[in-house]
Amino acid sequence: MTTAASSPSSIELAPSYTIPIVLGLSAVPLLFVQIWVSLAIALFSLFLLIQTVMLRLRFTETDLDIYRGETLIRRFPFREWQNWEIFWSPVPILFYFKEVNSIHFLPIIFDPKTLRTCLEQRFPKNQNANT
Repeated sequence: MTTAASSPSSIELAPSYTIPIVLGLSAVPLLFVQIWVSLAIALFSLFLLIQTVMLRLRFTETDLDIYRGETLIRRFPFREWQNWEIFWSPVPILFYFKEVNSIHFLPIIFDPKTLRTCLEQRFPKNQNANT
């Protein structure tokens, strides 16, 4: 599910609560095995849940923008991208992209199907095949 952003050429990704919920549920049985590991996983799950609620990814024709509410907090112009990948296709858990001067990893806390579609439209794999 996507929602239109401020302009017709931009796409805002819908949130996906899958990873925070699965991590939170996996912390429960671990509580009986290793309390500290369970607590760490539960806290990480809570952190991801908060990020899922607060952050939005918005694709424009030229950039990937990250918003907190209505405030733009980071812009990644596609002209600086060299490569991207979504790890573990059966259940996407991590989105990676490399810019000219930096590498970024983001947990999949947004709709993975729309993410892949937007990436393929705006920065196709054949465009970054040589890097």
